Amino acid sequence: MAATGYSWLLLSAVFLSTRAEITITPEPAEPAEGDNLTLVVRGLSGELLAYNWYAGPALSLTYLVASYIVSTGDETPGPAHTGREAVRPDASLDIQGALPGHSGTYILQTLNRQFQTEVGYGHVRVYEILAPPVVTANNSMALVEHRDTLRLHCGSPSPAEVRWFFNGQALPVTMRLGVSPDGRTLTRHGVRREEAGAYQCEVSNPVSVSRSEPVNLTVYYGPERVAILQDSTTRTGCTIKVDFNTSLTLWCVSRSCPEPEYVWAFNGRALKNGQDRLNITSMTAAQEGTYTCIVKNPKTLLSGSASVVVKLSAAVVAMSIVPVPSKPTEGQDVTLTVQGYPKDLLVYAWYRGPASEPNRLLSQLPSGNWIAGPAHTGREVGFANCSLLVQKLNLTDAGRYTLKTVTLQGKTESLEVELQVAPPAGLSQAPNPRVLFPARQPLPATSMSLYTQDSRSTHPVP
Repeated sequence: MAATGYSWLLLSAVFLSTRAEITITPEPAEPAEGDNLTLVVRGLSGELLAYNWYAGPALSLTYLVASYIVSTGDETPGPAHTGREAVRPDASLDIQGALPGHSGTYILQTLNRQFQTEVGYGHVRVYEILAPPVVTANNSMALVEHRDTLRLHCGSPSPAEVRWFFNGQALPVTMRLGVSPDGRTLTRHGVRREEAGAYQCEVSNPVSVSRSEPVNLTVYYGPERVAILQDSTTRTGCTIKVDFNTSLTLWCVSRSCPEPEYVWAFNGRALKNGQDRLNITSMTAAQEGTYTCIVKNPKTLLSGSASVVVKLSAAVVAMSIVPVPSKPTEGQDVTLTVQGYPKDLLVYAWYRGPASEPNRLLSQLPSGNWIAGPAHTGREVGFANCSLLVQKLNLTDAGRYTLKTVTLQGKTESLEVELQVAPPAGLSQAPNPRVLFPARQPLPATSMSLYTQDSRSTHPVP
């Protein structure tokens, strides 16, 4: 039977008809991998003796799938038969479980009783069930804004249409401008922070759609808009006034990816604080000054800073006197340290004993000129912050000391401290000094006399 089939094939070229009325249509029209496919034949004419099916572009023995004798129903496989093809009596060709390899051009050749042949052409494409593609990057998926280039490739072994997705949505139009003509490569020069997110590609054909796993892009940027906050309120470049002995928390914020490194400085001196917040637990004059937050991004290598000025609220500062050291002994120096002195100070005066006895005036500082009074021993030194240094203590230095201050507005305040001087080492220790806080009182109507150490001239104090 095979010899008969091949014999009429070889003779057919002599009697080839020029008529081309035969049509071949695949059913289904877009078969998927694994479908049963039929190449349906229409337009046959006359009484036919045999059919030849070819899977290829030409009537060549190499492409012969099968020959079929109509009268006997005998079918003879050819060299191109895959084991899945079968010819029907009506000349249609069945393909069981079609594969992508069955795609291509098919030719049907018929032979009638007059030994004339006709041919019909058809084309079929068996679409593959697509596997998920894989997105790969040509470099790291963590890039620096405006500096690095993002390049992603959608890998799929099968011919397919490619679409890109960003954060689960179709790629925005502005980003599609970076897609290559075949759709498989996405390029973004000078990547921006808004392009950070999850990228996927999708491949599709008429019978199958498959999407890749997402790959996440991180874009490093900043720091930008560095600011210092207090209670969620921006304080950058401002002066913050804080009540005496109260707490203050400063927050340093910025726009940065990743989180920046923090350094705090106080009056230009770095503090041992690597956090985004700085706590001042008990505000005193020693904490007054400029606080600066410096932030640095370890990825972009960029930095920024912000500063605030912190001051005591003058209207609510409570003045106090603290001896340093707190338990001085004979022969030591002691400083009667003043905390919370008025910032609008005009003049101050120290007394040995009550301030109501002008002849006990020890020292004062009017307009920056230091003047000694009758009670000055030559061992006392006054400072601009109202503090008093007493050098080389002896037991007679013990007793009550009084500080009187006068502000530019004429407001007066008096404060006393009891200084205890302990005997030298080996003898009994004196108790802790008592710090007194008497009620504030106005100056008496008469002027307070100040005496210079050399001339004993009198200077009235308002």
